[in-house]
Amino acid sequence: MPFVDIGELRTHYSLTGDKEPVLVFSNSLGTDFSMWDPQMEELGQRFSILRYDTRGHGKSSVTPGDYTIEQLGRDVLGLLDSLDLDRVHFCGLSMGGMIGIWLGIHSPGRLHRLVLCNTAARIGTKEMWNARIATVRKSGMKSVAAAVIERWFTPEFRASFPENIARAQRMLENSPSEGYAACCAAIRGMDQREAVAQIKVPTLVIYGGSDSVIPPSDSHFLADQIQGAVTVELPAAHLSNVEQPGPFTEAVSNFLSK
Repeated sequence: MPFVDIGELRTHYSLTGDKEPVLVFSNSLGTDFSMWDPQMEELGQRFSILRYDTRGHGKSSVTPGDYTIEQLGRDVLGLLDSLDLDRVHFCGLSMGGMIGIWLGIHSPGRLHRLVLCNTAARIGTKEMWNARIATVRKSGMKSVAAAVIERWFTPEFRASFPENIARAQRMLENSPSEGYAACCAAIRGMDQREAVAQIKVPTLVIYGGSDSVIPPSDSHFLADQIQGAVTVELPAAHLSNVEQPGPFTEAVSNFLSK
């Protein structure tokens, strides 16, 4: 498995294909880059694809201390620099989308196009995140897994695709608890509502009509603030790329091929 070492951080990544430009996928809180498996076959025919495990997740380093979204964004820039990638497409979901917002504001010259999925300029309250952090640090990932899975997927999907649910729950439960908590702190500390209008990169906003984590109003706010942004609503909850893989992949492919 390939890794890049930058300072204290070792980033686990996968770069496949020989096409230009490269499409970067950034995963959600509590997952690793395998969450993008449903998109690989089709999009891999059109783009080279770079997936990576966010700091504190998967096989990447669990560095000490609370993280920030800026830190996670700079991790992406460091990875691109190490791989000699100048400009890329970037697609991030939830926490990955927050990283995408930061990149769109602070490093637009590194992006061709930006896809923000099931994300917002601010998510939740400090009290909510503090409670989540305390629970995970005290009792581990299994203590929150069942409730998180309920928010990730609609009841219909959970009933119809138990194997997908079991796979997602294993990924969540195996996520390092300290890395998860440190990324919860990054989300807790992020509020990009005033800055998001600075994004000038062509942007697609994908959201789930049944997403209880990111209400559609938050997605509409992003689209309204980002000049020229387009939206796609999917009949899904939070992990829309897993619950609606075909329509999700088609939306991303169509947008990036313009």
